[in-house]
Amino acid sequence: MAMASSSSRNGGTRGGSMRPVSGANSSNLRSSSFKSRIPSSAPAPRRSSSAAPLGGGGDNGVPGRVRVAVRLRPRNADECVADADFADCVELQPELKRLKLRKNNWDTETYEFDDVLTESASQKRVYQVVAKPVVESVLEGYNGTVMAYGQTGTGKTFTLGRLGDEDTAARGIMVRSMEDIISGTSLDTDSISVSYLQLYMETIQDLLDPSNDNIAIVEDPKTGDVSLPGATHVEIRNQQNFLELLHLGETHRVAANTKLNTESSRSHAILMVHVKRSVVEHEDSVSNDADNSSHFVRPSKPLVRRSKLVLVDLAGSERVHKSGSEGHMLEEAKSINLSLSALGKCINAIAENSPHVPLRDSKLTRLLRDSFGGTARTSLIVTIGPSPRHRGETTSTILFGQRAMKVENMLKIKEEFDYKSLSKKLEVQLDKVIAENERQLKAFDDDVERINQQAQNRISEVEKNFAEALEKEKLKCQMEYMESVKKLEEKLISNQRENGKRNGEVNGVVTASELAKLKGSLEEEIKLKKAAEQEVNKLKSQSTLKTRSGEGEDAGMSRLQKLLEDEALQKKKLEEEVTILRSQLVQLTFEADQMRRCLDRGAPGNSYSDTDSLPSRHSQARESVNGQKAPFATLCEQVGLQKILQLLESDDANIRIHAVKVVANLAAEEANQEKIVEAGGLASLLMLLRSYEDETVRRVAAGAIANLAMNEVSQQLIVDQGGISLLSLTAADAEDPQTLRMVAGAIANLCGNDKLQARLWSDGGIKALLGMVRCGHPDVLAQVARGIANFAKCESRATTQERVYEGVKSGRSLLIEDGALPWIVQHANDEAAPIRRHIELALCHLAQHEVNAKEMISGGALWELVRISKECSREDIRSLAHRTLSSSPVFRSEIRRLGIHF
Repeated sequence: MAMASSSSRNGGTRGGSMRPVSGANSSNLRSSSFKSRIPSSAPAPRRSSSAAPLGGGGDNGVPGRVRVAVRLRPRNADECVADADFADCVELQPELKRLKLRKNNWDTETYEFDDVLTESASQKRVYQVVAKPVVESVLEGYNGTVMAYGQTGTGKTFTLGRLGDEDTAARGIMVRSMEDIISGTSLDTDSISVSYLQLYMETIQDLLDPSNDNIAIVEDPKTGDVSLPGATHVEIRNQQNFLELLHLGETHRVAANTKLNTESSRSHAILMVHVKRSVVEHEDSVSNDADNSSHFVRPSKPLVRRSKLVLVDLAGSERVHKSGSEGHMLEEAKSINLSLSALGKCINAIAENSPHVPLRDSKLTRLLRDSFGGTARTSLIVTIGPSPRHRGETTSTILFGQRAMKVENMLKIKEEFDYKSLSKKLEVQLDKVIAENERQLKAFDDDVERINQQAQNRISEVEKNFAEALEKEKLKCQMEYMESVKKLEEKLISNQRENGKRNGEVNGVVTASELAKLKGSLEEEIKLKKAAEQEVNKLKSQSTLKTRSGEGEDAGMSRLQKLLEDEALQKKKLEEEVTILRSQLVQLTFEADQMRRCLDRGAPGNSYSDTDSLPSRHSQARESVNGQKAPFATLCEQVGLQKILQLLESDDANIRIHAVKVVANLAAEEANQEKIVEAGGLASLLMLLRSYEDETVRRVAAGAIANLAMNEVSQQLIVDQGGISLLSLTAADAEDPQTLRMVAGAIANLCGNDKLQARLWSDGGIKALLGMVRCGHPDVLAQVARGIANFAKCESRATTQERVYEGVKSGRSLLIEDGALPWIVQHANDEAAPIRRHIELALCHLAQHEVNAKEMISGGALWELVRISKECSREDIRSLAHRTLSSSPVFRSEIRRLGIHF
């Protein structure tokens, strides 16, 4: 199928062959039969990174020239009829990557591009040649841009934004790019979000939220990066979700019917795809000295790469006499041509190394400042038609592509340390170490208990065996002794009987002889008895030895006890190591919070932080994954609030700055505010604000006072201790926008207290608040607007119109007394939503006092009130404005006089 004709934005396609992409370093070639050729070896002019308008190219950048491809649309039905007798004005030589433009029948001009795509080239081939290298660079961490340029009706929207609902082969670059991005990322560790915008009549509108029709461009003053904080960002989880968003955006895009295209885009469509990828690095394993089997992993610092893919479908350039535009369509055509002309001027200036690049001539060039001469990898596809009737537009398009090929960007990866992920990994490792330690201690206790039980059982068994052996030996000795005595008695009786039969001396001699034998036997028995007693003593000594062996067992128990004590000491050392790891975790979490706040800086609120802003009250109650308290609360418990406050008076400037940052973070948590005030922290912060000229100390001290000013009791103490005067002096002296934002936030919090209105006015708080508008920073102006709205709201609560402030009796508002009304009227319709919302509330509250009505009418506030009652995006503010105008006789009379309908 052929590419879409001019009669439809999303026409059919015709299948074609595809060839591999060749090198992108070929030089530009333009020749003519009547003009001299540029040598093919001459390189295209390059623009260095130092001369780039963005200023983001660094020494670490990689050069990358803008790649340009040309695509020819086939003839449509009208051209087949009108140009039937004429040849095409262009001739393609895709194998040589050249294009010949016929000026007439005998004269042609030759141009060379990075790629030449014929009318039969498929959508897949176009994507692989033009956009796929850019998408791969985005997945590697570089920014990328793919842009379509050409005359209206030449197929830009078909090439870039075709959805391919009916024919998947007809899918455009947008759909195919998201398919590759989703397949190249992980839903667990990476994130993808998109914004879909259109630049219509020099206003940036949100295609995903039509009510958001005037988005401001914000430029970083340090890096020059361009961002759109007001645009809608939608996280993409799958391809179907992305297609639904594209359908929604296409329904809101402005298109019209012209002579050249029945559905001509009247705006530049810009699709921004933000990719955040986590880079996994090698982790080192560290063994534990106490036990080689246990170890913990020390992870290297994880990296996060943030990249952005910008897909731009430019509105087609057109000549009014050919397109037939008139009326509002004529104004649209003028706006389109002006923005494309500004883009061409910028590319010319960059290609020629001009010292000045007119980037601010159009919002389109401001949005694309990173794409040409910046840090993004850029591919441009220029679309042309074959009709000789549009030879002039075709020539202009080809020359635009030739100039773009001379632009060289300096590609650079944008990556940062993921301290939050590192903190979570450390928490997991700490939990593992604690759990392993507990398991080891439990196993050791079980082993000691088992050894003790075994020793007790062994001692009991030895004692029992010894007692049994001793008893057996004793019974044996007694039995032997009794048998010996019995034998002697029997022998004695036998001898006495034999002696009675003998007579005279013979008998006496015999008797003496027997007695001598008997004595010898008795002596032997005595010896045997002694031997038995010795045996008994021997057994007793053995028993003693057994008892001493039991004492040896007791010595073993002592050694076990000593081993237990050593293990207890080792446990204590492990606990100390855990404590050190916890302190390191607190410090790393603190550094992670610092880095996050540096990256997410710029969101004003009611709480303030060190460096740029203190975390909001909603984020102060955060706890770690394992249920521990917030790092600063833990630090406060470990060190002590009083000791931290003492560090505010340290002679070391670094210690003093760190201490005031810690106090500021603690003050952001409501539970700590009363403790800080009771410990004298408020007086110390006011002293720092009074005596130190260091900008960091004053900024963070003002932020801490702003956090304390959210508490009603602290507000009264701040006023009583001269805090309003100190804040006013700081507002007059400071030039740093962040310091002024902290001071303005503190005064704005005080303005919300009904009891402090008189002191605020008499001490110069309102004048100081109005004086800070000189800064012009949006965040400062938002805090000033919030303070004015709070003050006006408190005034509207008064029960009478006549009030006495420090002896000054006046019926009208003190804000009007101090000259705030002109500034309020000037910013009532500010582009920044926070400023506009607070000013609208302030006007409604001021209008509730009848005595203010005449001055508000003369100052132009009546028109703003009428606008608010009709156009305000918030229903409550719109109703309040309408109710206020309806209830005031002065306003009603003036409205009738002017003939205003509301």
